[in-house]
Amino acid sequence: METKKSKYDTNPLDPDVERKAEEVWGERGSAPTQQVGGATREVGDSPNEEARKNVYSEAPTRRYDNPPLEAPYPSVFVPPTYAPPAQYQARQNVYQSPVSTVPTSRSVPGIGVSEKSALILPYLPFFIGVVPALLELFLVPRNEVKVRFHASQALALHIAILMVQTLFSIINTFTGSSLGGTLFKVAAFVFLIISMIRVSRGEAHRIAPLAEPAQWFNEHIEPRNRG
Repeated sequence: METKKSKYDTNPLDPDVERKAEEVWGERGSAPTQQVGGATREVGDSPNEEARKNVYSEAPTRRYDNPPLEAPYPSVFVPPTYAPPAQYQARQNVYQSPVSTVPTSRSVPGIGVSEKSALILPYLPFFIGVVPALLELFLVPRNEVKVRFHASQALALHIAILMVQTLFSIINTFTGSSLGGTLFKVAAFVFLIISMIRVSRGEAHRIAPLAEPAQWFNEHIEPRNRG
């Protein structure tokens, strides 16, 4: 008599499959396990065994910075010692604030004035410093990093002051009050004087908001004497 299946019986297999499988695997499983006999045989060395023992038998992978062959292979967690070329490093450092050193009285090539004067003159207030700043950018060679840095920064500073003063003049036209413009002129004058004092003492003086325009002036104004 066939067993009645309910709707919850989801077994798709034939009921005889389980029985037949047990019979087949039962017969195979009854066979005894065969014991493997004999002594363990020594496997001979391959012809390349000596080459494997000698770490210098093959050319090792050479790193980009070309270390000596005796150097151990570095860990992946150790940063590489490769440094960019000196020319690229020098180009990067042109637009950063130079190292703080007291300016000397040596004559700057291209303009014939002392280094201290060349650093101070571009920051002269009342837009007088625009003239020496432009002269230095056009005449001083690029190897005079500090002089060109302050000349380009001072030029960007004077232009920024001029733009803000123009804005206050427009506001004064509509409001009739010049208080804001007057206060800004006093603040700009004081800041330029402080800038002159700092560079004369050799202190680091970098105006971060003016870094990009100063870099642009330094890049695009080519000196006559390209040293």
